[in-house]
Amino acid sequence: MHSFDEIFEMAAKLHGGSDAVEATLADFQPLSADELAETPDDRWLAAFTRCVFQAGFSWKVIETKWPHFEDVFWNFDPRRCAMMSDDDLDRLLADKKLVRNAAKILSVRDNAIMLTRLAEEHGSAADLLARWPVADQMGLTDLLKRNGSRLGGTTAQLALRFMRRDGFVLSSSVLAALEREKVIERAVYSRPAQTAVQAAFNGWVRESGRPMMQVSRLLALSVDD
Repeated sequence: MHSFDEIFEMAAKLHGGSDAVEATLADFQPLSADELAETPDDRWLAAFTRCVFQAGFSWKVIETKWPHFEDVFWNFDPRRCAMMSDDDLDRLLADKKLVRNAAKILSVRDNAIMLTRLAEEHGSAADLLARWPVADQMGLTDLLKRNGSRLGGTTAQLALRFMRRDGFVLSSSVLAALEREKVIERAVYSRPAQTAVQAAFNGWVRESGRPMMQVSRLLALSVDD
């Protein structure tokens, strides 16, 4: 497995030198746990919803429609969304200004229920999500997948990145880099593979002293598309 500095050099050769890579990585700065913990739970539900609807769909379309999403989902108030009735769901499915995907619309209610339960257990869902150890991101994404709706694959990872919580996103380029580094053989489905991925990221973070999201981005940049 290559060191962080060696991977940085790979990325620099592909993307115009070390200064250009540093400039790219500078855009990947996480918020602190304290800052994230102060983020209202409705913004977490909004982030999960945005990434669920963007999955397999045009991100630009979702961005254009997003103000309407905020309106019809009561600004993503978790308690209100958790109480959506069948009449509410029928109304949303008939709304031409939304993306009328029944499973994705239902996921808003399911994820709102998850967040309200986490809030009941931890004071706020944000506090749990913010303070979960970065060195155990696999544990956090597993919790979201098990307790939420449509938060598997990279969806939860992208939502956490959208909220500027430190962590990795296992994009196709990052997976290719992990295969090159012999961390995994193919996809990250088995528990041993997930453990190996987390350990590799933790090692590069310790070695470099950088946020995990920068390590993740650097791995992506080190792959020749």
